[in-house]
Amino acid sequence: MTPKRGYMTDDGKRPHRFSEGQGFDEDYSDFSLDPPELSVDPTKVDPVDSRVLTDILDQRNIDPEDVDIEKLLDVALSYMQINRFEEATEAFERVARFAGDDDDIAQEAWVNKGAAHGQLEEWDEAIGSYREALKLDDDSEHAATAHTNLAYALWEAGQTADALDHAERAVELDPRFPQAWYNRGFFLHERGLNEDAVNAFDNAIRLGMRTPGVHEEKARALEELGRDEEAEQAQQQADDLREQAEAELVEEY
Repeated sequence: MTPKRGYMTDDGKRPHRFSEGQGFDEDYSDFSLDPPELSVDPTKVDPVDSRVLTDILDQRNIDPEDVDIEKLLDVALSYMQINRFEEATEAFERVARFAGDDDDIAQEAWVNKGAAHGQLEEWDEAIGSYREALKLDDDSEHAATAHTNLAYALWEAGQTADALDHAERAVELDPRFPQAWYNRGFFLHERGLNEDAVNAFDNAIRLGMRTPGVHEEKARALEELGRDEEAEQAQQQADDLREQAEAELVEEY
């Protein structure tokens, strides 16, 4: 299993999606990738045409003050929705550059840019984007997501030494962030701190994380603590959740 990465949110107004490192097999209610309804003028911006963004936003052709950053951010998010991650990285960087004094929008853009790089497995670029986000503000509403995403990217890039520190910081910033607790538990388990890892996984579950992965990771930690009966129960919960998801998928189709 792997730690989890996620797209940031702005207090529920712009929900994004979390995914496990091995594909998109879960949705977390506060973080789904479905963007708000786009209000972009289709005569000016086609969300699936990367050339239009370049033409419209080139500073040689338009005054930055005339750019509607919120609408541009929606366009960038639409690239994520249709898995056009390369175009998304370019669009999010333009949002950040055009944001001016709006650090909140710029930080959101940098975090999402990192997530897009992550989908492309461009971990160095993802790490750079998350660090740019944290340079703007290490104590904002987006900082917890930036830290937990950075922890994931560092782990994927083989830079594991600092991953736990960022996972810990994410929990400090937002103790009701289940994804942060999951990542904290994962990295604690990797270091052999299994009692603390189990507590972290329990917090993630209490805060609403209902995925097979969190129960499986808890089972692994419990096994290493010699708590075999509890480990079996946790693994059974993971199996039940997976079977339930498969049954729902069959019914849907």
